[in-house]
Amino acid sequence: MATKTSSKTKKKLSKHDLLSFYMDHVIEHETHPKSVYKFAKNNNFKEQDFYQFYGSIKALRQDIWTQFYLNASQLLDNNEEVDAYSSREKMLTFFYTLFEIFTANRSYILYVLEEHNDQLKNLEQLKELRKHIKGFASELIEDDNDEKQNKILQKNTKLYSEGAWIQFLFLLKFWKDDNSANFEKTDVAIEKSVNTIFDVFDNTPLDKVFDFGKFIYKEVVKS
Repeated sequence: MATKTSSKTKKKLSKHDLLSFYMDHVIEHETHPKSVYKFAKNNNFKEQDFYQFYGSIKALRQDIWTQFYLNASQLLDNNEEVDAYSSREKMLTFFYTLFEIFTANRSYILYVLEEHNDQLKNLEQLKELRKHIKGFASELIEDDNDEKQNKILQKNTKLYSEGAWIQFLFLLKFWKDDNSANFEKTDVAIEKSVNTIFDVFDNTPLDKVFDFGKFIYKEVVKS
């Protein structure tokens, strides 16, 4: 005799489920779950299931940013044309893609980045993202250096990767404050900032640095 399968059988909890539950909670309630127990109870799963993926809510919060990065990275990997891009073009494409993902999750991001008056406390959740972005930048520079036999022309990987992180923080702040349609000003900021940092490291004329400086003053300082 056949055994009937209950239509109420629960789907196995996934990491994606946890991330969605968490982000939805933050957006809807404008607060973070106070404990894993309450978070699990409110979303109808067992507390122990949470720990299969994360050791704490803090770890989950950091992983949300990691998933943003991994999604952008995957989109680049899936685009065969990117393989033929220069490092400059790859960096531009990466930032364009990443901030498109941010825009799709803007309500969540704006809340968690403005939750505390202390900006350093708000940026604690970016700890793992920092590692990924610096790693991405380092790979680009290492690829460039491999093509240059003259060591004098090679770039400082550590310095460049740190510069890329600072660049990202600037762009994140710019995007948060951007009120232009379709965040067009953020796209301009990405283009100018990426071109500038590559120009600096390539020791090319600094006319773009000056142009970028005027842009920053106009759009950030005077706003």
